Amino acid sequence: MLNNSSKILFLIILMMGSFISISANSWLGAWMGLEINLLAFIPLMSDNSLMSTESSLKYFLTQALASAVFLFAVMMYILNYNNKVNFNNIMEMIIFSSLLLKMGAAPFHFWFPNVMEGLSWSNSLILMTWQKIAPLMLISYIIVNPLMLISIIISSLIGALGGLNQTSLRKLMAYSSINHLSWMLAAMYNSNMMWMIYFMFYTFLTFSMIFMFNMFKTSHINQLFSLLFNSKILKYFLFLNLLSLGGLPPFLGFLPKWFIIQSLSINNQFFLLMFMILMTLITLYFYMRLCYSAFMLNYFENNWMINSMYNHMNLKIIMICSFFSSFGLFLNYSLYFMS
Repeated sequence: MLNNSSKILFLIILMMGSFISISANSWLGAWMGLEINLLAFIPLMSDNSLMSTESSLKYFLTQALASAVFLFAVMMYILNYNNKVNFNNIMEMIIFSSLLLKMGAAPFHFWFPNVMEGLSWSNSLILMTWQKIAPLMLISYIIVNPLMLISIIISSLIGALGGLNQTSLRKLMAYSSINHLSWMLAAMYNSNMMWMIYFMFYTFLTFSMIFMFNMFKTSHINQLFSLLFNSKILKYFLFLNLLSLGGLPPFLGFLPKWFIIQSLSINNQFFLLMFMILMTLITLYFYMRLCYSAFMLNYFENNWMINSMYNHMNLKIIMICSFFSSFGLFLNYSLYFMS
């Protein structure tokens, strides 16, 4: 992507669209930023293959629907501001729902795994991380409690159960993203800073996983089992990153979940907390199922696969990201006690 000047241009426009939405002081300005972001992402998605063209068309139609609903609700909200309180509440719910549709949170998640399936890994990373910033920021301005609670519960449920029978790594990452969205929405109950911290941790862990998938050209689960015969350390790092993304306690991915668990327990939201923890345990189950198969089963090793990839720059990036993903919690503890 970075070797193509037009792709770099569209990437810059995409980032500018998100910044316009975040910094807008009116709903119409936020809508304009979302549209700029959408129109810049469509050329990035299509790379002259049939699946990416199909995914870009699905993405465009879904986002156009969400933008139309968002614009209609915003205009009605502005016209009836301070006139009818119940009517304004309904418009706020419609705005909230359209933003959920834009970022692929349940119950409006139907397009997200299908679009992910046809994208390259670099575009999947953009869709799972950057494309969620503007909708999440706008949702934090207009929190609608009943819909927020329903979306958190359904996103957690769909993200956990949807990944159980998946063999595609892209769909697995998509359902994992839906599950993480429920934690980000739950973090909004308390403070904006908390969901931003969670989002930064989630972005780092997702980047670590997708960087490895892209480097080894893996798309399905069965490719992971026969991967990296000549480097057991890399294989362990790959699956430790996966467990960290799931939020297993010794790893870095548990730290933002820990913050949210603490804040929800302080606010006495124990039902929501227990439900989200149980759903996260289901996601950890299919991550552990992957890791157990890869770690415990014996595979042949080819003698002629010598250390040909060890001098690669990508290997150093993988090792650095995996180190922080695996031992970040311990580093955080040591820095805390040293201070």
